[in-house]
Amino acid sequence: MKRYFICELLLFAAFISCSSDDNGNDVFNNPPVATNDVKSGPCENGLAGGFYPCSGYDLITRISLTEMSAGAGNDSWGWTDSQSGKEYALIGLDNGTAFIDISTPDSPIYLGKLPTATVNSPWRDVKVYQDHAFIVSEATNHGMQVFDLTRLRNVTNPPQTFTSDTHFTDFGSAHNIVINEDSGFAYAVGTSRFGTYRGGPVFINIQDPKNPIAAGGFLSTGDRAYSHDAQAINYQGPDTDYTGKEILIGSNEIEVVIADITDKNNPVTISTIKYTDVGYTHQGWFTEDMRYFILGDETDEQGVGFNTRTIVFDFEDLDNPKFHMNYTGPTAAVDHNGYVKGNLFYLANYRAGIRILDISDIGNKNMTEIGFFDTFPSSDSANFNGVWNVYPYFQSGNIVISDIQGGFLLIRKSTP
Repeated sequence: MKRYFICELLLFAAFISCSSDDNGNDVFNNPPVATNDVKSGPCENGLAGGFYPCSGYDLITRISLTEMSAGAGNDSWGWTDSQSGKEYALIGLDNGTAFIDISTPDSPIYLGKLPTATVNSPWRDVKVYQDHAFIVSEATNHGMQVFDLTRLRNVTNPPQTFTSDTHFTDFGSAHNIVINEDSGFAYAVGTSRFGTYRGGPVFINIQDPKNPIAAGGFLSTGDRAYSHDAQAINYQGPDTDYTGKEILIGSNEIEVVIADITDKNNPVTISTIKYTDVGYTHQGWFTEDMRYFILGDETDEQGVGFNTRTIVFDFEDLDNPKFHMNYTGPTAAVDHNGYVKGNLFYLANYRAGIRILDISDIGNKNMTEIGFFDTFPSSDSANFNGVWNVYPYFQSGNIVISDIQGGFLLIRKSTP
C-alpha cells in the first residue's frame, strides 16, 4: 500500500514515471516520440505508410494531438448515429473530449472538443447510451458530463468548443465509467477511496440521459472494494441460477469480483477470484457466450518480467469461478484494455499497439494472434506509452485507436 501512495504524490501534469498508484491510475513515463506526417497507408511489407509495423491491418487516417490542441490522449469510444448511419469517434484527451466525424473514413472531420469540467488530467473515460456521451475524469471535482451527441449533426464551422448538456456532481473524480445499455444504468468506478463505497461502483440511473439519478452503489465484501474498471451485463450465460440478473464483474486491483446488482438497494457479492503473479488487476471482458472472462493485469509484465500476459477465467459457475488459462503475447509490452467482438479479442497493448487475437478455440485453451498495428515503432518494452484504448464495434469494420502520444488513429482489416 505504502509504495502506491508515494507514487501518487509524484503525479503531475508532466506524467512523472512510476508504477500504478493506489488509485489504480495508469502512470506513464513519456520519452519524446518522433512526430511523423503519415496519415494513411496500406499494410505492405510489414509497414503501414512505411512507418507503422503492422500485420493484416491498414491505416485509414489519423489526427494528431496538435491538431486537437491537446497534450496527451487517453480513452476512446464510438457512436453511430441511428438517423444517418454516420460513425463518430470519441477521443479522451488530457483537456477534454474530442468528437470526430469518420463517416468518410479517409477524410475525418475534427468537429471540436468538450473541455474538461474542472482541470486537466491524464485520465478521462467516455461511454455512450441513447445518443449521449457520459464522461468522467480523475480531474478534481469533475463529476460526470453528459453530452447530447445528436448536436454533432449540425456542426457547420468546425472545430467548435462545446458545452455539456448536464453536469452530474454527486461524486467528484472517477477513474472510469461503465454503462449497461440493457438496464440503462451507469457505474462510476474508481471514485474516492474515502467515500461510502470506498471506490466501488457508484450507481446512476441514466434512462433519461439528461436527468441522471443517483441510485446507490456497491461495497464489495472481497479483499478490495476499489474497482479500477468493470463490466455490467444482463446475464444470459451458462449459470442458470443468474439468468436475467444484472451482473457486474469488477477488476478490483488484486482480485476479480462477481456481483449481483439487480436490486440496486441490495447488491450482493457472488464470489471473488485471485490468480498468481498478481500485479494490478486492471480490466476484463466477457466472451459473447458469457462463459469466459478475459482479464488484463497492468503491472505484471514489469513486476515479474514475462511477456504480455492475458488471463482467462472460466465463469461457467458464477459462485465458483476458476482459472482457465494464460495467453502469452509475442512482446514484453504492458496490456491495457481489451474487448471481445465475435470470436476476436482486440487488445490495447501500449507500446506493442493493438493486437488482434482469435479466441474461437478458447474453450480448448487456444488463443492465436492473427494481426496487429503498432503505433509505437521504436520499442515494445514494458512501459506506459502508445495505445491506451481501442473501439472495434463499428458496423463498418473501422477500428478506433486512442494513443497517449499519437492521438487518434483509424485502422481497418486489410482486404486481399
